[in-house]
Amino acid sequence: MYFKKPFFNFFSHLFSVAILLLLGLCSFVVFSPLPESNKEFIIVIDPGHGGKDPGTLGVQTHEKDIALEVSLTLGRIIKANIPNTKIIYTRLSDKFVTLRRRAEIANENRADLFISIHCNSVGGSATYRQSIKGTEVYVMGLHKSEENLEVAKRENASILKEADYQAYYEGFDPNSPQSYILLSLRQETHLGNSLNLAHKIDYQLRNKANRTSRGVKQAGFVVLAKTTMPSLLIELGFLSNPEEEKYLRNTQNQVYLASAIYRAIKAYKEELH
Repeated sequence: MYFKKPFFNFFSHLFSVAILLLLGLCSFVVFSPLPESNKEFIIVIDPGHGGKDPGTLGVQTHEKDIALEVSLTLGRIIKANIPNTKIIYTRLSDKFVTLRRRAEIANENRADLFISIHCNSVGGSATYRQSIKGTEVYVMGLHKSEENLEVAKRENASILKEADYQAYYEGFDPNSPQSYILLSLRQETHLGNSLNLAHKIDYQLRNKANRTSRGVKQAGFVVLAKTTMPSLLIELGFLSNPEEEKYLRNTQNQVYLASAIYRAIKAYKEELH
């Protein structure tokens, strides 16, 4: 059986047109960029401590001051380099802000990210304090070591400076291990995104700011537990270590730290869009 030539040419032409249309459709699907969202990406930056709550202390330095300087620098860098982004600070000066209010600011503004900036500390002999250094990035969760618990206890101790804190924090006791077990049930919804960003920040601090990394960790932080978006807490270094205190006091080093955090946030945001 065979087709006459005109009849064959008609089907051949029809087949060619169909192939071209299919290829054109495939090209459109594969290579057309997705439309960008017009929604502002809202980041709440939380400089730890403040006012009557100095945080941990170095020989010459208060945690609250380093946290504020790095936070303000981070916000400026983000605003200058990531379009369509809104920066909100939980404080802009040396003032005391309760942990619950910090979380409320993020929740009320429907933030996409909550970043809390802190400095670390350890006790012990001078030799031991000098041996402990580096950054830590925390997300909400159950602590896996006593060391992580001690960091959370120290940062959560800020609530003891608040009037009637028992009523506001549903009986949470920053010195009770049992309270941390209950607290760890919070933030499960956003844990994946929080860990994603935490690992990006840890990478940038290690590889771009050349910081010693003590890793990404989980612990029960009240300020993270009460937020309703991906949230994390960054310990920039140890004020108990004289070498690290000197590093953290340096303005240029504060820019390096803020720039590393910015690059991680930029990469995280680009993944979402």
